[in-house]
Amino acid sequence: MLLAALLASSLLVQDTVRFTPTIQQPTFEVREPVLRVKPNTVLISNTNFGPYYTEQDGPFPGEVGPIYVEGATTGDMLVVEIIRVHPNYKYAAAKLYPDFGGLAADNRVRMLNDPNPAARYLWELDTVAMTGTTTLPNSRLRQVTVDLRPMLGRVAVAPRGAEAFSGLWPGAYGGNMDAPEVRAGTTVYLPIFHDGAYFYFGDGHARQGQGEVAGTGLETSMDVVLRLDLIKGKAIDWPRLEDKDYIMVAGSARPLIDAFRLAHVELIEWLEQEYGFDRWDAYALLGQVAESSVANIVDPNYTVVAKFPKRFLPR
Repeated sequence: MLLAALLASSLLVQDTVRFTPTIQQPTFEVREPVLRVKPNTVLISNTNFGPYYTEQDGPFPGEVGPIYVEGATTGDMLVVEIIRVHPNYKYAAAKLYPDFGGLAADNRVRMLNDPNPAARYLWELDTVAMTGTTTLPNSRLRQVTVDLRPMLGRVAVAPRGAEAFSGLWPGAYGGNMDAPEVRAGTTVYLPIFHDGAYFYFGDGHARQGQGEVAGTGLETSMDVVLRLDLIKGKAIDWPRLEDKDYIMVAGSARPLIDAFRLAHVELIEWLEQEYGFDRWDAYALLGQVAESSVANIVDPNYTVVAKFPKRFLPR
């Protein structure tokens, strides 16, 4: 069982590494590591800060990484335990783009309708009360305050072979999944396509709705505490997630139905491999108890998270 493996690993001596990123990476790929760590290392760091979040606006910052995990091989899986994700800046930014977003004209296809108007909403964050406030200048509700639910939009390893994907892409390697489930209290399991894994993280959202329908969350800078570890001798095809209530799989593809299928196929395989379910029994049971969320419908690939409630797992 994954939980048993993690418990066994946690008995080993932990290293704690503090790391301040100075390099912003535009793509997920194999490149010179910015840091090397041993398995079972607690990493205290932050996402990259950029002018995008400021009152003045600017380009979006890149990812932190890659981090080389000693001893990681393509027959293993990378364990990313998310211990803390907390906003560390007073502002977050959210934008509307004419050609990006779930309800915008697609920049890959000609459309008859005019593009949506561009707009930028600056949110003031209270990182103690954990609220965010912005103005809705053209609405009867002139101001709105929401509770914050910090998450990481991007956790990734280097993709297969010599592939390189921009920071907008999610895939089998993780990447820009934009899944609100990637938050404190969740453990993410990633496949490994290169020895060392080459781990990346970034894209902190103080809050984001399911689907990231307008194209952005409350984009801001985060303080992050992660535990990086390995499960040796177990390979997976798609990112798996686990929290106190669910085991989950994130599948990314276009069209949306393919992302849904990929996530649920891997979830059934997980139930087979780790929990003793017959394949068709698991399929039938998913028909009654499965839950799912649409993490994003705006990126080059869409992401669906398939969930199986832990209360139905064998003890």
